[in-house]
Amino acid sequence: MLLHIEKVLDAAAVARMCAKLDAAEWIDGRETVGPQGATVKRNRQLSDASPLRMELAREVLSGCAHHPDFHAATLPVKILPPRFNRYENGGAYGPHIDGAVMALPDGSQLRSDIACTLFLADPESYDGGELIIDDTYGEHEIKLAAGDAIVYPASSLHRVEPVTRGARVAAFFWIQSLVRDEGQRRTLLQLDTAIRQLTGSGAEENAVKQLTGVYHNLLRQWSET
Repeated sequence: MLLHIEKVLDAAAVARMCAKLDAAEWIDGRETVGPQGATVKRNRQLSDASPLRMELAREVLSGCAHHPDFHAATLPVKILPPRFNRYENGGAYGPHIDGAVMALPDGSQLRSDIACTLFLADPESYDGGELIIDDTYGEHEIKLAAGDAIVYPASSLHRVEPVTRGARVAAFFWIQSLVRDEGQRRTLLQLDTAIRQLTGSGAEENAVKQLTGVYHNLLRQWSET
């Protein structure tokens, strides 16, 4: 399931973040992947140990936590603190699939069910840099407004096209969901969306309660803790 989530961060938050990132020290992105990834990855990243990375990661996670669509789509139980990357001067990331299990700062592990990219650069400020996600329906080309995010299965083959002008700056991270199965998460998102729409339209209260009960009973059945 691919989902475009609008305005995870507002324009003011994006501007503050980009000002700090423009002045940041970046490292070779190949330092954060294994041997296979290093052969196709050409970008720069904030160091995992950078205090700025952790400061901005908290801002991103706060924006996600307050966005109802993000929570409804991902049902997060664990989130890897966001990382930040920069593509410019032909930088690209060839086709790859993300690792299935990742280490968290506290020493525990995360199963990467869902990947998220939060775009921070104005799409008009750079050429190229599209996130290409390949699934059973073909290739999907993603290039979003600054502050918007895309969530998609971490099992997807994906790549970032070369940036030929300007700089593509983004946050990216992975989520372990309460519900492992993608199809079940899609069903729950559809139910959640319908419940919110019906509630907002003043639909018959008992019917909304019954539908809400169906949602929670399915979540109870499908969730893993």
